[in-house]
Amino acid sequence: MRGWLMIIGGREEKEGECRILGRLVDLAGGHAAHLLILTTAAEQGGRVGEEYRAIFRRLGASEVSVLHLNRREQANQTAAAETLRAASGIFFTGGDQLRITSTLGGTLVYETLHRRYQEGVVIAGTSAGASAMSGAMIVGGDGESVPHKAALQMVPGMGLLEEVVIDQHFAQRGRIGRLLAAVAQNPFILGVGVDEDTAMVVEPDGTFSVEGSATVTVVDGKTLTYSNASESRPDQPLALTNVTLHVLPRGYRFDLANRLPLPGGE
Repeated sequence: MRGWLMIIGGREEKEGECRILGRLVDLAGGHAAHLLILTTAAEQGGRVGEEYRAIFRRLGASEVSVLHLNRREQANQTAAAETLRAASGIFFTGGDQLRITSTLGGTLVYETLHRRYQEGVVIAGTSAGASAMSGAMIVGGDGESVPHKAALQMVPGMGLLEEVVIDQHFAQRGRIGRLLAAVAQNPFILGVGVDEDTAMVVEPDGTFSVEGSATVTVVDGKTLTYSNASESRPDQPLALTNVTLHVLPRGYRFDLANRLPLPGGE
């Protein structure tokens, strides 16, 4: 059994209905939810953690904890892993996704996180916390540029969602070029761009639905018939033909295994 993943594009609504964060509380057990906020990505973890703690308590979670892990020795402590074992939902804040992987990768907390996901727990992340979910992770690159190999830098992510690369703040920061560059260099990886105040909610069966006010963009390179990625210069525009692209607003669904949009939508 696998759990749920909630991958949020950043700048989710934090006042009023809070539809995305409210959905996280529901998936974690509603009024019985015990949420754990991991602030590893954030530069000011204390302030960010307390902000989200107040939001989740207002949305009805019975218990909300904040865990500050800034060093690998902290992430290898049994007490930190036990905190993850007690949670019904785990939430990664925004910040710098490389802080997440470099601090947690291969530690006891990392192993516990994967174990808890396999046990059915919901794991969520916003902005940098969203990028860290996938097997391949974008850590930098040019926004609002034509697709070229120098448009991005990728490293291994947390690996909760394999064969996918996530980009966030997607439409708002014009990141279609760097997502196309990621797919051109490895067409087997499915490129997913998540807009602000929008989430892809990945269910245990490998399908996802879209929640929020904007869209999720899916770029599928398996249908690619030609690319000059291997011979082009780093700053040279990429040539790509027959790339498949889906744009999905709230209520629409997608089958990750078969790479197909599903009937539905509001």
